[in-house]
Amino acid sequence: MAVRISGVDIPISKRGLIGLTCLYGIGRSLSKIILHSVGIDESKKVKNWSDDDISKIRKYISNNVKIEGELRSDIQINIKRLMDIGCYIGTRHRKGLPLRGQKTKNNCRTRKGRKKTVANKKKVTK
Repeated sequence: MAVRISGVDIPISKRGLIGLTCLYGIGRSLSKIILHSVGIDESKKVKNWSDDDISKIRKYISNNVKIEGELRSDIQINIKRLMDIGCYIGTRHRKGLPLRGQKTKNNCRTRKGRKKTVANKKKVTK
């Protein structure tokens, strides 16, 4: 029996606190808040959740938390807005450079991509 919330399978062998973190937008602290508000023990394994528990969690998440596709689209809209208004972070997004003040001389290969080798200028022969 797989537990499915918002189109994502929650691993049944894990504790509820960890299992909910498989959803994009839910970390440990938010998972703890969700389980506390619906009245489920954090250490209870997902396979031991009853159908009533699962429906409570689904209802709470759908009413109170942005997750998965809705959250991803909101983030993309915010990035596009920053790029449109031309602020510093928006221009860094546009150029594909780090956003938060990191040095770029040696590192930041994750943002810049693979190294692009630049050829030397050729000397003019006489």
